[in-house]
Amino acid sequence: MPADLLRRTGGTAPAVPVAPPRRRTRVFALIEARWAAAALALFLLALPLQLAGVSAWSWGPLYALTYLTGGWEPAREGLRALGARTLDVDLLMIVAALGAAAIGQVRDGALLVVIFATSGALEALATARTQDAVHSLLDLAPATATRVSADGREETVPTADLAVGDTVLIRPGERVGADGRVVAGASEVDQATITGEPLPVAKGIGDEVFAGTLNGTGALRVRVERDASDSVIARIVAMVAEASETKAPTHLFIEKVEQRYSLGMVAATLAVFAVPTALGADLADSLTRAMTFMIVASPCAVVLATMPPLLSAIATAGRHGVLVKSAAVMERLGQVDTVALDKTGTLTEGTPRVTVVRPLDGSGLTDDDLLTLAAAAEHPSEHPLARAVVDAARARRLHLSAAEEFTSVPGVGVTATVDGRTIAVGAPARPPDGTNDDAAALAGELAGELAADVEDTGHTAVVVRRDGVPVGVLGLADRPRPEAAATVAALAALTGRTPILLTGDNSRAAARLAAETGIAADDVHAGLLPEDKVRAVRRLAADGRTVLLVGDGVNDAPALAAAHSGIAMGRVGSDLALETADAVVVRDELTAVPAVLALSRAAHRLVVQNLVIAGTFICALVAWDLTGELPLPLGVLGHEGSTVLVGLNGLRLLRDAAWHRAAGPGEPS
Repeated sequence: MPADLLRRTGGTAPAVPVAPPRRRTRVFALIEARWAAAALALFLLALPLQLAGVSAWSWGPLYALTYLTGGWEPAREGLRALGARTLDVDLLMIVAALGAAAIGQVRDGALLVVIFATSGALEALATARTQDAVHSLLDLAPATATRVSADGREETVPTADLAVGDTVLIRPGERVGADGRVVAGASEVDQATITGEPLPVAKGIGDEVFAGTLNGTGALRVRVERDASDSVIARIVAMVAEASETKAPTHLFIEKVEQRYSLGMVAATLAVFAVPTALGADLADSLTRAMTFMIVASPCAVVLATMPPLLSAIATAGRHGVLVKSAAVMERLGQVDTVALDKTGTLTEGTPRVTVVRPLDGSGLTDDDLLTLAAAAEHPSEHPLARAVVDAARARRLHLSAAEEFTSVPGVGVTATVDGRTIAVGAPARPPDGTNDDAAALAGELAGELAADVEDTGHTAVVVRRDGVPVGVLGLADRPRPEAAATVAALAALTGRTPILLTGDNSRAAARLAAETGIAADDVHAGLLPEDKVRAVRRLAADGRTVLLVGDGVNDAPALAAAHSGIAMGRVGSDLALETADAVVVRDELTAVPAVLALSRAAHRLVVQNLVIAGTFICALVAWDLTGELPLPLGVLGHEGSTVLVGLNGLRLLRDAAWHRAAGPGEPS
């Protein structure tokens, strides 16, 4: 996204919390609305003069100006389309209006122009409001930020000029100027505009914050981690804007049929005029009937039936942190009947945590003592398992002694001297430390049995040794996300099938996670390489299933591409997965997956409703015109009214209530 687009957004937020700003295009800011209003005003001036029986020289010019103000724009667009060898509905409407004037029905023709111009203005307003829903996100990002230099000086700079690595000061009540990580301070940040979380989130050192979120009462220093053009807000706007330019397969089919339908409609109009005239019908009556037929048979409402619901759904999903990359993707998501889920980083948090602390009988250690020894020895290590052990000790507020003579052997473990004792933390299969003591041997056997029990439950076991003698076992596991079980249940309810687990992890860990989240044992596929995941997806597709894959890592990218649809978890997802996926959950909220599927299905229902409404109006009005005497003004009103009705019906998904319904009761929005 161009940096100057961010530069033009609103200023720094005031020092008190305010509601997120929303753009709202004014009606008369649109040129279509101004021309339609002018045409209506001229028509309302001319009509009473004509009905009063005054000279045509008084109301005739007013009707002429009505034709000009309301009709020049659609006439221009219609001629431009004709130059490109396509038949545009706009041109047909103008021809019908001029035809009415040619046979003396100037008032009816002017009414057609007014209603058609008003319909066009309403469509333009609906489109503008759809864009407002997306671009209002840009107003959340402040125009300036307070940058802190290395020597502590503060300067106010445009947020577009912030670079990765800069440190910015966020004062109480200000909006965060860039995506980054807290390096100093503590506060609560209102992230509702980005993540949908209803309550402010506590932020401290190491926590991530997003541009456009609102700081609370504390001051924060944040190190910038993304350019302004790559912030969450910018990515949402850019991807939704790109999606808005695409067309769904249903819409492409309608467009393809539209041209043939329009040509057939012109031929039918000529027949409606020529056949009765040849049989002796009045020329004016035949021409009026033919023009009315052309108007009511026009496929305006049918053409407008598909894109507004899909684009509204894309905009609403984008506002709630789900980036759907195209209208075609939004349509496909509603067709999913089988969901395949990755494990690590998707159903789980993606980071190991200590879940089991088991001192050996006879070691004389409590749980806290064992964890303290292990954390002290692991403290100098950067290994993910070591970080998990240290984090667990810190969570219990345990005091860690300094580690000396630290050594680390990849795949084996670490050894360090803690308070004069040699502490080793490593794999259960670690070789003995040279002692031949029977008690040590017995402790080794007990530790091995305990480690096996821990591993059988799907945990990673590490043995803690003191002076060569095992004293306890720690179990580590990647915890399921808190919302994992609810998400699995929601996906099963939506698709009628329990989701499938595809993971490269071992079968025991996969089985434990499946049991905790409600996935059936038969639907667990573990130990898969990337190519194995692709084969699994293709087997499901070969069985006639429409597969959605949800993943986050590099190893998920091939399967994301092979699936009918793919969704990537954005916060922890790899760049390759984010590029390959059809949609991205920026806020990293797993419950957003069933919500966006439900939203897609709601959009599909609106498309079907719109097609039924449009088809019903066309069939009823055409039948009335051919079998009876449909007044031209009533035909115009019915045709344009159905077009406006379809357009407004499609925009219902722009409301936040649509996401609340899709997310389900009690879900964050």
